[in-house]
Amino acid sequence: MFNYPMASSTWDEKELNAIYEVIKRDCFTMGEKVAEFEKEFAKFVGAKYAVMTSSGSTANLIATAALFYTKNAKLKRGDEVIVPAVSWSTTYYPLYQYGLKLKFVDVDLQSLNYDLNALKQCISEKTKMIVLVNLLGNPNDFDLIQDFIKDRDIILLEDNCEAMGAEYRGKQAGTFGIMGTFSTFYSHHMATMEGGFVVTDNEELYHILLCLRAHGWTRNLPKHNLLVEKSENAFDESFRFILPGYNVRPVEMSGAIGLEQLKKLPNFLKHRRENAKLFCELFGESEDFIIQKEIGSSSWFGFSLIIKENSKLNREELLEKLRQNGIDYRPICAGDFTQNQVIKYFDYEIFKELKNAKYLHKKGFFVGNHQKDISEELHLLHKIINGGGI
Repeated sequence: MFNYPMASSTWDEKELNAIYEVIKRDCFTMGEKVAEFEKEFAKFVGAKYAVMTSSGSTANLIATAALFYTKNAKLKRGDEVIVPAVSWSTTYYPLYQYGLKLKFVDVDLQSLNYDLNALKQCISEKTKMIVLVNLLGNPNDFDLIQDFIKDRDIILLEDNCEAMGAEYRGKQAGTFGIMGTFSTFYSHHMATMEGGFVVTDNEELYHILLCLRAHGWTRNLPKHNLLVEKSENAFDESFRFILPGYNVRPVEMSGAIGLEQLKKLPNFLKHRRENAKLFCELFGESEDFIIQKEIGSSSWFGFSLIIKENSKLNREELLEKLRQNGIDYRPICAGDFTQNQVIKYFDYEIFKELKNAKYLHKKGFFVGNHQKDISEELHLLHKIINGGGI
């Protein structure tokens, strides 16, 4: 048992009743509830189209894949894609799996997103896409990044899996790129067992995503679509394959649960931001820690703590102290991802020195935020870090 866990359940009888209604209908694969959730989620984020998937990871997979299958392919194997050195594994894996060359760029210790000076310098004539990861709920500086590429034909793809509900200048994070991905995993801003989304305003990409999500077949495409002319013969269309797709469909229960969770999401975000206000009050003036600097309106996935160079704190000793007092913690995402053994399979380069990513890798960690008031837990964290105990 944890005194301060990483995440907590947000379900009540509404989600359980939603599951029961699906069971009563005896139709468990993707159906009307998923379609309704997609429509409502698109409305919430302000996108034209939303495609639900089995996870945020598979959302990243089909979003990457879709860029290869437009009539005029937006990407081809060997193209250079800029990525931040700190993110989750499945930000990178689809890029590797589709034969793209990854260029790792350092992050900023304050925002935890791109070091903007490094990003500006690393953009080259070879750059075809920049992946924007809104880390731990914090939006990127989209204005500045758009300014970097205003005269270039460079795609922006957003991994917004940790930042549902975040906003930048009144616009939802996840809607600044050609596509944006989201996660509805248990520890994220709302939970549907497993699940994710790709959102876009591009109709052709929307149709490609629908096709890729379910086997690459035509069955789930609307009659009038931008990919293929559908036959009136349902038998002919039932197993007609046009793209090398996957089965990354969500289950109907996840759609039903999501509709209930979406109603609660504004209140979840309110609590997360109130918790963040207290966290910043407790740790903002700390002599020992760098905490995340908010860009726009963060949705505060969690609270990062990076030990300052002049601090006498030792991370291993501190984490052991947290463990003994029932406070859960994690590395900041995957830390400097280039230090993972899996990197040996990638086609990649590292732009200059990843000084901040390396530092964060050795000196950083984060604790959870919740969709409810965690004042007690945050005061406990502050007390333990400052030499107290329970």
